[in-house]
Amino acid sequence: MMPLWELYRGDSALLIDVPHAGTVLPEALRPRLAAAALAVPDTDWHVHRLVDFAREAGVTLLCATHSRYVVDLNRDPAGTALYAGADNTEICPTRTFASATVYVDGAAPTPAEVATRIEACFTPYHAALAAEIERVRARHGHAVLLDAHSIRGQVPRFFAGQLPDLNLGTANGASCAAALQAAAGNVLADAAGFSHVVNGRFKGGYITRHYGRPMQGVHALQLEMAQDCYMDEAPPYRFDAARAAPLIAVLRRLANVLRDWQPPR
Repeated sequence: MMPLWELYRGDSALLIDVPHAGTVLPEALRPRLAAAALAVPDTDWHVHRLVDFAREAGVTLLCATHSRYVVDLNRDPAGTALYAGADNTEICPTRTFASATVYVDGAAPTPAEVATRIEACFTPYHAALAAEIERVRARHGHAVLLDAHSIRGQVPRFFAGQLPDLNLGTANGASCAAALQAAAGNVLADAAGFSHVVNGRFKGGYITRHYGRPMQGVHALQLEMAQDCYMDEAPPYRFDAARAAPLIAVLRRLANVLRDWQPPR
């Protein structure tokens, strides 16, 4: 089996994780998937490319390799909805973001299979993420986790209208220090040509909410980026280097601020 993640260890206080850019589908799963799902359309396309500068900036980078259709690494394994009363995707999704079925008739995973996937894929990934957070925290006295995502600018299933370009989430301020949220928000506010919001439609998923414990020295933030800022949203989901360059510059500035931030002593 292909490794579930790729890891680059940096020596700074910042760790970036990318849980949804993977596209690998196990061969045994592919015959059970509907045609729409085989194209893995809900991938956070190319996000690992956007943050690859981390390797030269002393930032730890953890990128999942498998598709979210295998198991969604940013959902609560207990099944608790991220947004009460809203349309939420499952830890093993059965509908695409466009509400198409993921599985052919009769092939959706049973609760027992979901539990097996959690044990085989979700649990090891989170053990690796937790270990890296603790390694960083032990070295620096604190750790900053940036959970990096992207999504199409318009997804009626989840939100009306056009999504802002840059969406910062901190579980309404619970997952990081207020000063760190303000510093990150200032970077986005100063990003010419990009719209932004803090704790708007996306307030942070399971990763942000689970690991963000500022009182214990772990500060977590989620960044959800609109894909039309850097790529073609239609298949074959082409990465546009020229369009992406300004966004990568913003991400570098954001990473530098998060990396160099120090909690009050």
